[in-house]
Amino acid sequence: MMWQDFVFMLGSGLSIVFLAPTLRDSSARVPLGTSLPSMGIGFVYSVTFFTLGMTFSAAGAFAAGSMWSMIALFRSPQGVSMKLFARENLALFVSDVQYWLARRRSDGSPAEQYVSVDRAPSQAHGQGNGS
Repeated sequence: MMWQDFVFMLGSGLSIVFLAPTLRDSSARVPLGTSLPSMGIGFVYSVTFFTLGMTFSAAGAFAAGSMWSMIALFRSPQGVSMKLFARENLALFVSDVQYWLARRRSDGSPAEQYVSVDRAPSQAHGQGNGS
């Protein structure tokens, strides 16, 4: 066994130990925006380590990805549900992607989306005195 394989396995094992209290705490709420990417990274690392012949690291990364998937299922603010794939959420996602692409294609500067500093505070918040 390579020493690097052992180090990566140890790191994954520690992450499981640190994540266990979150899974055990019934009041814990972890957003899907945190747990799903972490789960995906764990599984991708698992496959990558396996293809490199680092089987202990692959097992550790798979276990960490599995822990994140359980956190996503049981500790997301929505609870156990498949609402992530609901029709409305997919429509909202598509709408956001279309908006993002339209902004990328526009000729405007990215700085135009921010409020100018030299505006008076009452004007910046739309609370002018009407004159």
